[in-house]
Amino acid sequence: MTENLARYIDQTLLKPEATPDQVRALVADARELAVFGVCVSPTLVTVAKEAAAGSDLAVVTVCGFPSGAHGAAVKAEEARRSVAEGAVEIDMVINVGAAVTGDFDTTYDEIAAVRAAVPAPNLLKVIVESAALTDEQLTAVCRAATRAGADFVKTSTGFHPAGGATVHAVEVMRAAIGPDVRIKASGGIRTPQDAQALVAAGATRLGVSSARAVLEGKPGDSSY
Repeated sequence: MTENLARYIDQTLLKPEATPDQVRALVADARELAVFGVCVSPTLVTVAKEAAAGSDLAVVTVCGFPSGAHGAAVKAEEARRSVAEGAVEIDMVINVGAAVTGDFDTTYDEIAAVRAAVPAPNLLKVIVESAALTDEQLTAVCRAATRAGADFVKTSTGFHPAGGATVHAVEVMRAAIGPDVRIKASGGIRTPQDAQALVAAGATRLGVSSARAVLEGKPGDSSY
């Protein structure tokens, strides 16, 4: 199971103080562990791309991160620039306040705007901050993401005080999305048991800060 689990993982470094050397070390570790990808801040995409050259490691980045409180046009431009610099997957944060107030038209519109800036075969993942939403809000956001053409819905940024990924949230998301949409679980995944439970619930990608901790059961830095 450990070998297969590695291919679910985006090893993540999104701390504000992250340096180019730390990203190079992240990529080296990710290559050794044979995980699916690395997720870094937009300003470090080119560093990750250069470090990953010659491998099949996917370079993933974020937009509107971590608050989601950015205009749709700003998110779309950030995503477009990241794709131009070598990111093959974009993890965008929704306007969580809009979702909490039931303004799901805004949710749809901003996802659609970023989708237009991230053409296939590049993938768009939509971070919904599931711990901050009710089940009804989470369901509505996932349905909006499906209509807007998202490839994935993703539980969490890992920065919100309400918490990260849960099995329950993944189950709610699974029930709400279309057949062509997948789920990325992220935030607080610290052990092999955490990872396996989320995969069993329906996650097909995992965002973790220490892949080694998850794959080998060794203590690691599990914060973003």
